[in-house]
Amino acid sequence: MGPRALAGPPADGVGRVPEAATDGLLGRWLRWVTAGELLGFLVPSLVVPLVLDSAAPVVLAAAVVAGLGEGTVLGLAQARVLRGVLPALSGRRWVVGTALAAALAWVVGMLPSTLYDTWSTWPVGVAIALGLPLALVLLTSIGVAQWYELRRHVARAGAWVAATALAWGVGLTAFGLVTTPLWQPGQGTALVLAIGLLGGLTMAAAMALTTGLALRRLLSEPRDR
Repeated sequence: MGPRALAGPPADGVGRVPEAATDGLLGRWLRWVTAGELLGFLVPSLVVPLVLDSAAPVVLAAAVVAGLGEGTVLGLAQARVLRGVLPALSGRRWVVGTALAAALAWVVGMLPSTLYDTWSTWPVGVAIALGLPLALVLLTSIGVAQWYELRRHVARAGAWVAATALAWGVGLTAFGLVTTPLWQPGQGTALVLAIGLLGGLTMAAAMALTTGLALRRLLSEPRDR
């Protein structure tokens, strides 16, 4: 796919999104997207632990449910802000695409632990060769799904894929930095969940800030004729 194809068709209209429409955009995006991702994260936080000791098909089915729930809430929060600056944006396409992509990301993310007994016997080189494409899918799935709608309204929307990949990389790293030292063996369920939610809040805020800065930059770009 070449740069022109990734950028998508020319956005409707000429010039930039009016400056008045983007006033306070970063703040609104940060508030709504952080809240949306945190609320959405409650779904996998409650669903996935229930099936961790189950057979692989059950775990992966739960991952689909977790992703659909998280992606739907996140997509709704993002669409609410986006419709304020891009009125023609389809909230339905944005939310459905985000939900399906999040389901895919959760399935990919659960594969290493679910199939550990299988891949742990492979040569290290083979495991890495297969793991890198899966990591790429994990980080870019939501961005690609959202690009499909965003390209109809914003020039050079392909940058959104890279921005969201970076955002999720930053967010997941933040989650690990917060939760890894706090989670300890023998902790009660309530404490484990509280630590997970603290990590989820950190992840959500990091992801929201990174994507918010990218969105503001995209909307300041002149549209193609």
